[in-house]
Amino acid sequence: MLSYFASIWGVYYKPGPTRRFLVPAAALPYFFGWCALIIGIYLPEYALGLAIAGGALLGVGSAGFYMLWQRLFASQDADRGNHDLILGTAYGAILYFALYAIPVAVTAFLIPTVFMPLFGLCIVLQSRTINLDQPMFEDTPRKHPAVYRRVFHDYWRSALCIGALGFCSGIMRSLAIGDPGAGALVNVMSMAASFVLAIALLFAWQYKNLRINIAVAYRVFFPFVTTGFLLLSFLQGLFGTAFTSLIYAAYSCAIVLMMIQCAQASRDRGINPVFVYGFLGVIVYALHDIGFIGGTFVERLGVMGLQPIAAVSLFALYLLGIMYFIGLGGFHQASAARGPNPEDIELVALNAPRIKEDYPSRKIVDRQYRDRISKQCALLQQHYRLSAREAEVMELIARGNSVVRIAEELVVSENTIRTHSKRIYSKLAIHKKQELLDLIDQFDPARLND
Repeated sequence: MLSYFASIWGVYYKPGPTRRFLVPAAALPYFFGWCALIIGIYLPEYALGLAIAGGALLGVGSAGFYMLWQRLFASQDADRGNHDLILGTAYGAILYFALYAIPVAVTAFLIPTVFMPLFGLCIVLQSRTINLDQPMFEDTPRKHPAVYRRVFHDYWRSALCIGALGFCSGIMRSLAIGDPGAGALVNVMSMAASFVLAIALLFAWQYKNLRINIAVAYRVFFPFVTTGFLLLSFLQGLFGTAFTSLIYAAYSCAIVLMMIQCAQASRDRGINPVFVYGFLGVIVYALHDIGFIGGTFVERLGVMGLQPIAAVSLFALYLLGIMYFIGLGGFHQASAARGPNPEDIELVALNAPRIKEDYPSRKIVDRQYRDRISKQCALLQQHYRLSAREAEVMELIARGNSVVRIAEELVVSENTIRTHSKRIYSKLAIHKKQELLDLIDQFDPARLND
């Protein structure tokens, strides 16, 4: 969490030095962290201090590797970046399960001596493919603070929702940490859930446009979490282990979605990927730490023992939580149709039918539009697989707005709008504005029906 906070500060106030994030900044702390833990095995009298030092160094190194990979995925075009991130999640789970074929004592030595150098080599080779001339890397945050204020405004809900899952995970992890069997099950469930999510996303993305809102997903998940905590007061033991595993599985899936969302925010808004990922990471991991530390103190004080007053309090909290959920509209409101939202994660279908091949599409026709141009741009978006932000920029260009005016309206930098324009023209295979207007005119609904 502190590493993410330091990265936010560095990107905002010292964008020059932080533009080229160095692999040793992540690899060295990670390596020495594992060394400290291994030494602690053989020097039990210093085990506590070495464990603390090792944990801190591993935290710095892990955060560094996460930011390096996030930086790579965000720098790629949306299709490739999202595909690589999701596929990498699936491969990571497979690698984790493969480690069970190796004795635990050997694994402790293999991570710093074999796997960590491989991790570093992979990110070094991939980082060479990053185009550092993109607006997201050339950005100077202090020149346009309004862009960053808008990022805070648009994404704090997602951060708090994932952080709430992290808070619950921290509490449950603190209660289960004394049971090695429960800890192993939590890890297995987390990896299994990440693998299932990755495969499901890769499959669904091939044939369907996906729009995922983390805040809405949390509202759907909320009553199940509160119900689980209520039952935990009465059903401990096996139920507690299973509930901990499920909470951590949901938390792992949310972290994957957070990475996709942060990469999209960097592309759409032209801001440094380390900044937006660090912003969400600070909130999420801080809440996880608070939950873990709080759960540890609660367990030590024996407050979790089921006393009459505790049962009443838990039930009251449960009712308050459910009423809050119902007051927001419940499942119906959470799943209701709505327009695009800046927090939505967007994966444009890779093999969806083209408009001219399958027109009219009921989903397109039933939408509400400002006017004829808005409807034509929506048809053009589906046919050429434009993202929501690209379609928004295209419509503003078609309406005669200048680059400066579009940047002001969308609260992004002018370089970001120019980058979007290049991507739009490339996808549409055109070179100038008049060609764009002619192409939009070809997507007249009446003409397509004929």
